[in-house]
Amino acid sequence: MGMTLTEKIIAAHAGKEEVHAGQFVYADVDFCLGNDITAPIAIREFEEAGLDKVFDRERIALVPDHFTPNKDIASAQQVKSLREFAERHHLEYFFEIGRMGIEHALLPEMGLVLPGDLVIGADSHTCTYGALGAFAVGVGSTDLAACFATGKVWLRVPETIRFVFSGRLPQWSSGKDLILYVIGDIGVDGALYKTMEFTGPAISSLSMDDRFTICNMAVEAGAKAGIISPDDITEAYVKGRAKRGYRFYSANGSLAQTRHYDASKISPQVALPNLPSNTRPVEELCHIRIDQVVIGSCTNGRISDLRIAAKILEGRKVHPSVRLIIIPATQETYLQALKEGLIETFIKAGAVVSTPTCGPCLGGHMGILAEGEKALATTNRNFPGRMGHPKSEVYLCSPAVAAASAITSKITHPGVLT
Repeated sequence: MGMTLTEKIIAAHAGKEEVHAGQFVYADVDFCLGNDITAPIAIREFEEAGLDKVFDRERIALVPDHFTPNKDIASAQQVKSLREFAERHHLEYFFEIGRMGIEHALLPEMGLVLPGDLVIGADSHTCTYGALGAFAVGVGSTDLAACFATGKVWLRVPETIRFVFSGRLPQWSSGKDLILYVIGDIGVDGALYKTMEFTGPAISSLSMDDRFTICNMAVEAGAKAGIISPDDITEAYVKGRAKRGYRFYSANGSLAQTRHYDASKISPQVALPNLPSNTRPVEELCHIRIDQVVIGSCTNGRISDLRIAAKILEGRKVHPSVRLIIIPATQETYLQALKEGLIETFIKAGAVVSTPTCGPCLGGHMGILAEGEKALATTNRNFPGRMGHPKSEVYLCSPAVAAASAITSKITHPGVLT
C-alpha cells in the first residue's frame, strides 16, 4: 500500500514501515523552535518538570522575533528568559537582534530545516518549511517543552488534500495569490487537520520564495501542514546551506481529495476583513482607500518580495496620505537589498525600512493601527484587532499589489502603473 509524502516522512521518523491517516504515532523530531512569545512558556514547563538537560543543543532554535527589538519591559523580560535558557544549555541557535530574523525565513535560509525533516515549532506558521519537502507543524508550548527534553512529538497522521495547479501565472500574480485564491475557495476550515499538498506545472515553476509563501498560509485554511515535493529548485536552494544531511521523499499514497485549478486565470487577490478566506480579485476593490501599507512578515519579507516592490516604487512616491513600512525578513535579506539599491529606492519613495521583526503583523509594534484605519499588508492574518485597534481593518495581498497601492492610496492592480 502506498503512502503520501506526509505519511512517508512520519513513518521514517516513527520507526515504522508504514503509517496511514488517523494513526497516532510517537515520532523523532529533527528540529524544534520557539519564539519570544511561546518559548518562555515552554521553558517554564521544562523547568517546573524538573528537567535539566535538552535532547540536543544543535536541534533547538530560539528566535525572539515578535516584539524585538524589545518594545517594552515585558518583551525585554521574555527575551531575557530565552537568552538565559540558551546559555544554561549551551544552545547553538539563539538569535538575538543583529543576528535575528523572522524565524520562518531565517531557519531555511541558514540550512537548519531541510527536505525530509520532521519539524515542530511553537508557532502556527511552522508549516512554512513544508515548501522544502519537510513535514513541519505548529504545536503548543507544552509540546515544545516535551520535545526540548525528549526530541520527540506525539501526533495523529493527517489526511492529505492535493491541490493541482495547471497553466502559467499571469504577470503580477504570485504564490501569495495562489494561496489566497485557494483559501477563498475552500474556507478557513477547508483543510482542517489535513496536509495541503501543492503540485502541478504552475507550482513546479515557482521560486522557493513563492513556495514558502504558499506553505506558510496553509494553516489559514485550518491545515496541519502544507507541503511541496522537493525538486531541482529545492536542491539548488538547500545545496550549500544544509547544516546536515537531508532526504527527498515522493508520494504515491491515497488522498482525501484532489482539487484542480488553472493558474492562468488567477489574477492578484486581496483578502478583505476579517478572514483570509474573504478574497476578491484586486480589480473589484480599486475604490477602497488605505492608510498604511506593510511589506514584510514570514509570508512575504524575502528578497524577491522586496525586489518586486522596488521595481514598482522605482522613481515614484508613496502617496502623502499613506504610511509605507517595509521589513526585510532577515539580516541577509536586508544586506542583499542594500547591495542591490532596494533600500535606497524605498527611502527615496518615502517608505520607512525596519530591522527584521514580526512587529505590526500581530499588532506588536512598528506600525499599530488606530481606530478606523485601514492597512494593506503582505502578512497572513486579518482578524479583528490583528494589527491594532479592534475597529481597524487589515487587507491581505502580495508585495506587488501592496507597492502599487502605496503609490495611489487605494487598492490598485500593479498593471495600472506599468
